[in-house]
Amino acid sequence: MRAARVALGALGVAGIVWGGWLLRDDGLDRLQSTALWLLGVVVLHDAVLAPLVVALGVVAVKVLPRHHRAVAAVVFLIWATVTLAVANVLSGVGGKPDMDSLLNRPYVSAWLVLSGVVLGAAIAAAAIRTREPRADDA
Repeated sequence: MRAARVALGALGVAGIVWGGWLLRDDGLDRLQSTALWLLGVVVLHDAVLAPLVVALGVVAVKVLPRHHRAVAAVVFLIWATVTLAVANVLSGVGGKPDMDSLLNRPYVSAWLVLSGVVLGAAIAAAAIRTREPRADDA
């Protein structure tokens, strides 16, 4: 286990060094913009995402039966990861009215359909888990 942690730590440090190397030729404005963005990400995570996840966990423990909690956790992880990955296009950032080929798809509709599919998969998985005999039922 220690070797895996050291390897992961080394990969993380290598990623940071590589990112710094890529920024070496950028001007001061670009570096300030990058620093502001990184600070914003930390604040967003600590002030919004982390408390939201904790609150959802508390609600899940109080509302969901024990055998459905794992399904809910996996579904939330998938949905949140996809949502964060596409937040840029969902908000329309980068779109230009004079450029029809840029962000010209119904991204919000596609995200809603994907959210429905993930929710449907969660309901199906929960139904399957409900029918399976559990060790604590014996």
